[in-house]
Amino acid sequence: MNNGGVDAAVAPVGGPQPLEWKFSQVFGERTAGEEIQEVDIISAIEFNRTGDHLATGDRGGRVVLFERTDTRDHVGHRRDLEKMDYPMNRHPVFRYKTEFQSHEPEFDYLKSLEIEEKINKIRWCQSANGALSLLSTNDKTIKFWKVQEKKVKKVCSMNVDSTKAMGNSPIVGSSMSTSSRQYIANGGCTSNDFSFPTGGFPSLHLPVVTSHETNLMARCRRIFGHAHDYHINSISNNSDGETFISADDLRINLWNLETNSQSFNIIDVKPANMEDLTEVITSAEFHPTHCNMLAYSSSKGLVRLIDMRQSALCDRHSKLFVEQEAPGSRSFFTDIIASISDIKFAKDGRHMLSRDYLTLKLWDMNMDSGPVKTFQVHEYLRPKLCDLYENDSIFDKFECCLSGDGLRVATGSYSNLFRVFGCSEGSKEATTLEASKTPMRRQSLTSSRPLRSLGSSLGVVRRVKGADTSAPDANGNTFDFATKLLHLAWHPTENSLACAASNSLYMYYA
Repeated sequence: MNNGGVDAAVAPVGGPQPLEWKFSQVFGERTAGEEIQEVDIISAIEFNRTGDHLATGDRGGRVVLFERTDTRDHVGHRRDLEKMDYPMNRHPVFRYKTEFQSHEPEFDYLKSLEIEEKINKIRWCQSANGALSLLSTNDKTIKFWKVQEKKVKKVCSMNVDSTKAMGNSPIVGSSMSTSSRQYIANGGCTSNDFSFPTGGFPSLHLPVVTSHETNLMARCRRIFGHAHDYHINSISNNSDGETFISADDLRINLWNLETNSQSFNIIDVKPANMEDLTEVITSAEFHPTHCNMLAYSSSKGLVRLIDMRQSALCDRHSKLFVEQEAPGSRSFFTDIIASISDIKFAKDGRHMLSRDYLTLKLWDMNMDSGPVKTFQVHEYLRPKLCDLYENDSIFDKFECCLSGDGLRVATGSYSNLFRVFGCSEGSKEATTLEASKTPMRRQSLTSSRPLRSLGSSLGVVRRVKGADTSAPDANGNTFDFATKLLHLAWHPTENSLACAASNSLYMYYA
């Protein structure tokens, strides 16, 4: 595109060199022939603000926390670190921390509907007093969790062995009858296995309460429920640290973290007559720095930017981000593949990333005429749209993410593949990796066009008879639609990716 000033704001001219990704670690790796349990499939993944903790949610309603260990193992004075022969280009290493059951299956008796326990989204909240705080949601209920270490307290420095005598109570484990017990002056009793020292105790010690070990405890602080008639697809924390939003297909509600008794409906797209419904909300996200701004996407391929200062009910957008449709390119699948499955703001708040079925688009918040860059992710699937519609794969919702420096973007694909693109001006980086211990095994998925003009043709759909669960790309590689990488997250400060492939969590660094 000719708006060089906008592109220059993304990254310096020329851009960095393509990254070489390496396998770091895997949690929950499958063995050959192992059957995957439905409840173990990962459905959400999220780094916290510092990148020291990682949370995953699964279809069984569990939340699993991981903590970073490579920074804690090498803490010391700067001079000591300089003397050590230790490479400074270390990559993040995580270990299992704890897990807890966040949601249970429920049943709505009024609507006769089962409510799955599957975790749809996880969002970290600001930590306080060493405790970790996060929000997790299923289709109907949001829960605010606090995870912290609790010290296990024990009583020690007793005058007598606590296993044999406990204060004035009978001796523990004694099988003697009451009549055969010998009582002493202070009300206690003795038995054959306990002897009172000659001359009594030289001194009496007051019992002391000490903490010998710590256990991680997860406690649900608040439950935010009964506010959504439709399935919740998004939750997002505000930069003010006090409020958050939750979005379903037709409404977006604003909550205060300290109050679960009420919420404010700030966006409502439900028509008076449901037969007039033409679009639904698919994703919503708060601006990372402006607490009054939020964006939400729709099934029509639109992203609306909202300023909450304009009115209590934000039924008017301040900006509308949409790519104009090329003349003559409309087909039966146009609206389906245009539906946006995920949006993410860049860390600086200047750019925004959106993911539809075929492409990944990077937007400049100051230019709503069209995306500054468009990355082709599934262009090779265009001739297979009819088959994808028949097996419902066309409705798969892939997530996207940006690197902390804003120079790269990533999203998932089929056959447990994910793609990393460089978004700086002139960058040709388009790396394809596989969620396995050899990520660079399949590097070329298809030739990427990182830049596309607004008037470029979307092409014509060719109808192919017979549904299939695989499709070849431009290089002849066959891809399996049954294995798909929907969820991934980029470390906020380093080039490290966490990807969820079925029930396994893979981590990579560059």
